[in-house]
Amino acid sequence: MFFTVKTYPGYQNIMYYNNDSVQSIPDQSCDSANLYNVEPKPALGFVIGIIGNLRLGDHFDFRFTPSLTFGERDLEYTLKSYNDYSTDPEILLVTKNIQSTFVDFPLLIKYKGNRIQNVRPYIMAGAKYSIDLASNAKKKADNSAAHVFINRKDVYAIGGFGFDFYTAYFKFGTEISMSYGLFDILKHDNTIYTQAIERMSSRIFQISFTFE
Repeated sequence: MFFTVKTYPGYQNIMYYNNDSVQSIPDQSCDSANLYNVEPKPALGFVIGIIGNLRLGDHFDFRFTPSLTFGERDLEYTLKSYNDYSTDPEILLVTKNIQSTFVDFPLLIKYKGNRIQNVRPYIMAGAKYSIDLASNAKKKADNSAAHVFINRKDVYAIGGFGFDFYTAYFKFGTEISMSYGLFDILKHDNTIYTQAIERMSSRIFQISFTFE
């Protein structure tokens, strides 16, 4: 799981301030700072779900596979901070952790190739609607720190391929898929951590093992 981040042109030249009226860097003690770099960090997650399958013909299936996904992602910020008593900037490395628990509702079309003995390849494509149940969990737990929040709802385009292996009692499948978030999911605020980001979308690589 990871994010794709698009920043505004010239974001490194914008100065952010902490004073009595403005707290653009609320979790740092510096007087001012500018954002030097922001980099998303991928992380592993875990998915469990069920399969609903409707056979449309010899080669096509319609699939509904609701699932529950647990995971987290990091945004790593490099800041140049300044204080009145210091002429040289201090480099700060700040990591914002974003935890997620998704409830996913994918709708997929599966195209199956010809069966070769007990193996049948397939490709699939579709979309899913996703709800992040943990999008505001940290805000409730700690309001004193500056967090980066994402929207609860998103829509993904899905593509992938796999193989079905037929046994005497069940069908075992292995599948690799990629989910592309279609919307900007970042909750923009007045802090240094979100103002430089024009768009942030979600990406998920998934390896699945199925039993039918």
